[in-house]
Amino acid sequence: MKNIAVIGAGTMGNGIAHTFAQSGYQVNLIDISEASLERGVNTITKNLDRMLAKEKISEADKAATLNNITTFTVLADGVKNTDLVVEAATENIDLKLSIFKQLDEMCAKDTILATNTSSISITQIGAVTSRPEQVIGMHFMNPVPIMKLVEIIRGYNTTDAVTSTIMDLSKKLGKIPTEVNDYPGFVANRILMPMLNESIETLYNGVAGVEEIDTVMKLGMAHPMGPLQLADFIGLDVCLSILNVMYDGFKNPKYAPCPLLVNMVRAGKLGVKSGEGFYDYSESRKAEKVAAQFSK
Repeated sequence: MKNIAVIGAGTMGNGIAHTFAQSGYQVNLIDISEASLERGVNTITKNLDRMLAKEKISEADKAATLNNITTFTVLADGVKNTDLVVEAATENIDLKLSIFKQLDEMCAKDTILATNTSSISITQIGAVTSRPEQVIGMHFMNPVPIMKLVEIIRGYNTTDAVTSTIMDLSKKLGKIPTEVNDYPGFVANRILMPMLNESIETLYNGVAGVEEIDTVMKLGMAHPMGPLQLADFIGLDVCLSILNVMYDGFKNPKYAPCPLLVNMVRAGKLGVKSGEGFYDYSESRKAEKVAAQFSK
């Protein structure tokens, strides 16, 4: 594997592109928006500068990483002659199915198609292609260049050979791949999202305030970040989307999103990216100030 295409230049996509490029792979970063591509490359550059300041990489490493990335706004051009495509578009099932139908037609028959989805069925995505045995999940963690875990999710038809190839590739990126099976939420979000949702329920029911809930989990359970702050960091819309996928998949009420979460997303309070969630980020991207009083 030498040539990698990454679809989506947002938070996850630019992080995935950065990681592959820094490991010496040729990366085609694809997005329909030229502005998004520019922001993505700027983010990669800033992250490399941060690593340079900490003496983790050299100027030559930075230059080589950036030289390994080529940007595209046309999907067909970006996926041409690639060994692996990693889709990191918005967590929307209709969008992902549309992308994979196109990839199946555009990519060479031996190209492996991967998705960075955090909850959507790999089997369902693979089913819209003529190569479901070559469709697999590569769920990276945010921030991608730093976090070691990659959940490798096998669809119902994913072959042992493809799984082994992607596991080995992940190790070459300096990651620790963990193989899991294809059920809603996989492992990471099947455990994480109910905890975040229960934290929101605890706030919603007036048991404690935002800072108090986060303090209990940080100091009592040794979490590096409180659950409400983490939800803001992930994006409340993303949390809601994942919970809905799990609720639809299992039909179990324990996965039903808290009404407070639903209302906040409807109101556009999405966390760090919108400037306000459980905390106010208008002055700082750090969770220093609680946004407002929360109640039923």
